[in-house]
Amino acid sequence: MTGRQNRLPAPSTRAGILAGAFAAMAVLAVLGVVTDTNTAVAVGFALAVAFAALFAADLIVTERRRHEAAEEELSTEARFLESLVESMATIAAAGDVLEQTCREGERLFEANAQMLRGGQRPRKAPAENAVIVPLKVRDEEIAALRLTRPAPFARDDVVRATVLADFAAREYDNAQLLEETQVREAERSRLSDQLITAEQEERRRLADELHDGAVQSLSGIALLLDAGLHSIEEQRSAEALDIIRRALERHRATIGQLRDLSFNLEPVVLRDQGFVPAVRALTEQIGLAHQVHVEVEVEAAEQLAAKTQAALYQIIREALNQAVRRGPPKSLAVRVRDLEDGGVETEITDDAPGERRRRSLEELGERARTLNGRLTVDQGDDGGTTVRVTLPPYVSAD
Repeated sequence: MTGRQNRLPAPSTRAGILAGAFAAMAVLAVLGVVTDTNTAVAVGFALAVAFAALFAADLIVTERRRHEAAEEELSTEARFLESLVESMATIAAAGDVLEQTCREGERLFEANAQMLRGGQRPRKAPAENAVIVPLKVRDEEIAALRLTRPAPFARDDVVRATVLADFAAREYDNAQLLEETQVREAERSRLSDQLITAEQEERRRLADELHDGAVQSLSGIALLLDAGLHSIEEQRSAEALDIIRRALERHRATIGQLRDLSFNLEPVVLRDQGFVPAVRALTEQIGLAHQVHVEVEVEAAEQLAAKTQAALYQIIREALNQAVRRGPPKSLAVRVRDLEDGGVETEITDDAPGERRRRSLEELGERARTLNGRLTVDQGDDGGTTVRVTLPPYVSAD
């Protein structure tokens, strides 16, 4: 069919020839009428009718061929669109979107496909037919699909390759977002577990402090009061007076323990005045009670959120109490400083002798993890300990 079409004149040319011949025969017939030549009239009209029939037949054949070509083009386009849809489904289900896009590009365009890095543009060979289609996510090029084949690429091929690349870019972005969501969900679950564990540990610690401190003291006070009542019943007033006096002293000491416990849970000064005054009040109390020299430099913590300050205060308080229990130390230092990456580092240093118990370090580490921070402990060979808590920028931001 192709060779025949090449040998024949174009449809418009053939139609022009037939129309011209028909006009010539019609003129011949008219001349025959004018000259009263019956033969010329008959021949002219016969030839005119013949050429008119040929002209009509040529128009019918030409139109039919045009419709067949249009149907073939539409059928080819439909088949390609079906293949493109199948390729999109395959890319969407693939684990590696970019690699699968290369495979589908080779299948769709019968070309060699290569996935380039974002911004990469290799030099084109002189006899090479190549097209490069970028894959962009939010106006940023993440990769580029390079197709090469012996036959040149038509404009429709470039448009189709662009559609494939745009879809692959969206699928790549969706895969990245899904992966980030899964990571954040796992992190949220881990932090939730840490929070529950920290709450349980805090309740257990409070229960231990109440049982070993206030409850034992109140039990002793009850025994003293029983002994005092017994002395009064036995009319031993001096002995009863001494016992009641001892019970009163222990009662006051118990009130002090409960007040300290309440202060440690949520210091009023932390709530009303802020982090720096609360830490200074805590260190001054320890310094006066145990004759310890204390250095405090915590102004950098003022940028922290209120909840972060409260959690960090508890870490400082627990680290200082552990140092006192091991020593007491001769000097303590609490410093908070900004890091270059935007994070915050808290350092608690003491010169108390002895070893820290593993359990106490685990408690401090658990408190630091609730802030998504990192705790490190450096112990000197001759005694002394430095506890560091590093908070990342997104936690330390107010």
